[in-house]
Amino acid sequence: MSLNIKVYFDFVCPFCFLGEESLSEAIKGKDVNIQWMPFELRPEPSPRIDPWNDPSKLNAWNNFIEPIANKLGIDMKLPKLSPHPYTNLAFEGYHYASEHGKGDEYIKRVFKGFFQEELDIGKIEILANLSEEIGLNKEEFIKVLKNRKYKDKQEKALKHAYEEANITAVPTMIIGDEVVQGNTSK
Repeated sequence: MSLNIKVYFDFVCPFCFLGEESLSEAIKGKDVNIQWMPFELRPEPSPRIDPWNDPSKLNAWNNFIEPIANKLGIDMKLPKLSPHPYTNLAFEGYHYASEHGKGDEYIKRVFKGFFQEELDIGKIEILANLSEEIGLNKEEFIKVLKNRKYKDKQEKALKHAYEEANITAVPTMIIGDEVVQGNTSK
């Protein structure tokens, strides 16, 4: 019997990137189904995070996030892109990728694009290039993002996360009936 895990995440959350890498390693060879659940830390029109101009964010990166990444052997950078982009388009791209059987690959590629290559994942063209790298049709991807085909689906996903599941922080994993917030060794 397979284990089902729901993971609420945002593409600009460093803890989510670390958690995705750790979770991928932990479930290798195991019968586990992961359901990725969108959660925008700062949906439009909320102010975007600007870590390079916020001493508390820089301090958290230098004293907490970077040491964890180093300990786990994960190549990770604080993107120079500041403020960080909104992630609604990246999530709309995720919905498209999922419908084409490439959701997991898309998540990994977008995370790496942001936290390793410092790409602006708020731009359609950059997301389209990343989607093409995992085998999706670039022109179709651009078209659905420009037309906002998945906007309603993303808004429903956020409503579920915020109002129904009462998620307040990411990453949050729901494993059976247990809710686990943040990175954990469980």
